[in-house]
Amino acid sequence: MEYWGVKSILIAAIVFGLGDAADPYVGALVGELNSYHHQVGGKVYAVDAHTLLIKNFMYDGNGGDTFFWAGSRPRPGPQGFIVPNELGRTNILERYLNKDISLTLPDHKTIMEIKWLAIYDLGRLESFGDIYIPEGFEPPQKIILNKLSSKTKEVKSGAVTIADSKTIIIENLSYDGSGQEVYFWVGVGPQPHSKGIRLPDELGYMTPLKSYLKKSVMLELPGDLTVFTVDWFSLYDVKADRTLGSIIIPEELNVPPSLVSVVPHENNLPNCEQLHKNLQLSWEVFGDQITMELTGQVGEDDYMSFGMSGSRDKPLMVGGDVVVVHMDGYLGSLKDYNLTSYMPCTHLLGTHKGVCSDDKVGGTQDYQEFSSKRDNGLNIFTFRRRLTTPDSGDQAYPSEGSAMTIWSMGPLDKLRRPTMHFAWSKDKQTIDFTRKVTERNCFAFTRSDEPKMKTWKKFHLADPAAREFTARLGPDGGAHGYFATTGQYSESGLVWYINGLLTPDVYLKRHNTYRMLVEGGSNPYDPHAYHPFTITDEPHGAYSQLSEEQKREVRVLAGIGYSVRGDARPTAAGRLCLWKHHDGADRRRDVEFNTFEHFRNSLKLECGDGKAAVLEFTPNKSWPDVVYYNSWTGPNMGWRLHILDEVITEDILSRASNGWSIHMLPTVIHGLAGLVCVVVAILLV
Repeated sequence: MEYWGVKSILIAAIVFGLGDAADPYVGALVGELNSYHHQVGGKVYAVDAHTLLIKNFMYDGNGGDTFFWAGSRPRPGPQGFIVPNELGRTNILERYLNKDISLTLPDHKTIMEIKWLAIYDLGRLESFGDIYIPEGFEPPQKIILNKLSSKTKEVKSGAVTIADSKTIIIENLSYDGSGQEVYFWVGVGPQPHSKGIRLPDELGYMTPLKSYLKKSVMLELPGDLTVFTVDWFSLYDVKADRTLGSIIIPEELNVPPSLVSVVPHENNLPNCEQLHKNLQLSWEVFGDQITMELTGQVGEDDYMSFGMSGSRDKPLMVGGDVVVVHMDGYLGSLKDYNLTSYMPCTHLLGTHKGVCSDDKVGGTQDYQEFSSKRDNGLNIFTFRRRLTTPDSGDQAYPSEGSAMTIWSMGPLDKLRRPTMHFAWSKDKQTIDFTRKVTERNCFAFTRSDEPKMKTWKKFHLADPAAREFTARLGPDGGAHGYFATTGQYSESGLVWYINGLLTPDVYLKRHNTYRMLVEGGSNPYDPHAYHPFTITDEPHGAYSQLSEEQKREVRVLAGIGYSVRGDARPTAAGRLCLWKHHDGADRRRDVEFNTFEHFRNSLKLECGDGKAAVLEFTPNKSWPDVVYYNSWTGPNMGWRLHILDEVITEDILSRASNGWSIHMLPTVIHGLAGLVCVVVAILLV
């Protein structure tokens, strides 16, 4: 199973690794360059069968026609081929001063096919420096081991592959989920035992494993761990103190170096727990106050949150109390939040509900920020709060015993507001903040260049005969769904499904009358279940949450009426019809669906009592060419309506497949006409 992508990503991770460890593993040593002229020097390693790394490469750049040169003859000579430089180019070599560079053999050639690599001058037919590949040399390669051994038959697998120095792949893993508290587990010694080290699962979570059914799982050894520092891998039940399945990792492995760089982080607080591969909490309790540091490997436009669950028995967002932090340039933002609904903070019927800062719901900001910074890709916030506060919306940090915690990481929208999280406390994670013995159960962060995610295709409804559409709600599909289509994040995690498709572009003809059958929910007391359908000339929606000044900047086209007093009100809500994940399904695995069709087929449609609301509208000549359907309540839940003089399906779909907007055509034609006029004028001169 191949897991790496572009070779340059691998080399960048190796050459420009961020770890502090002395002499990190970079591959199998080939030897030192022999130096004859022009101060050539350096140490050569084989990264894999096709790639060589030269550490501390030296060359004064004074050769005339000099290249990296390789061949299969006994000695360097004119019979050979150019090896592109570290940039993939075949330029004449310039000066190098103690530089680490990687070279990839061209045309899929392997290190086993060559006898030497030289810094060779083709004009003088002379080697300035070279190295010979030892007879029988074996470059690093992935190692395929046996399957996991299991006496209990609770665990079965295919082959276990050591892909590189930090990556273990288990093919076709099956686990029935019957263990009490089971983790991926590694350690030293002749066999698995309770003193091992817990690994993050394939999604980076530190919680007990759920069941697997013939699933291939790729795991990364955390922190400074490598396959050279552990003796075994297992699925281990720490509560029952037993091994469910395991395998011994051989010594002296000849595997490629890892793509992963180690990003160390230290602080002075005595306790630390790793909440996720990319999030850790440190703390100290002194008297009636708790000092915490929340550190996360997140993007510059991401937020982190941590706090107390709305339930003592399970992680529950509603009823919870969290602190939300993010960076705004060089300044940190830290706010105390009260969570009353699965929606961004929404003002309905005179009250605020949803994910609201405490001061919006009658509370106070009880966290005191000490410091905030962004360092080496980590956001680091230190703050303090009393264990118990007089604020009725706050949850207490218990002075004894374990507390049920919640946390999340997610993107900010363009207004720097938190949107739907991409990682969160799906399963139980309790912390004893006042434990008698201090423990630091954290490891160094690691980083790699993630392969670009394949996005789902964008949908285009362009049927000239269509006069009626259905509008229901469903999950946003994450980064390869709604965000890939619109470039916007849904703050609620819900978006419109038009005719069962996730936020399609819809093409309508001017002066035709259309009906939208809306099933967005009609309960204004719960903002998560109240999404009347609106059409305006701006892309974000949530008209009900705009100030009076902002409303004056928006042109309302359909779905909003006005009372005798001039108050805006929605006209199309209907019953609630919602595409939902099945019970027990894990939204974190939405990223594993290759197509929207497979994703939607994994959902179930649930509809409440009542019937759809009917929104009837007729686009006239005053409507802009592009308008937007959205929600009255929540921002960023819809997308575009294209208003055309004629709906020609073949033309629309053809241009959409080529990345064109239908409304670009008049501009392009006008531009081409102008170009023709210029050419004719030149010819007539």
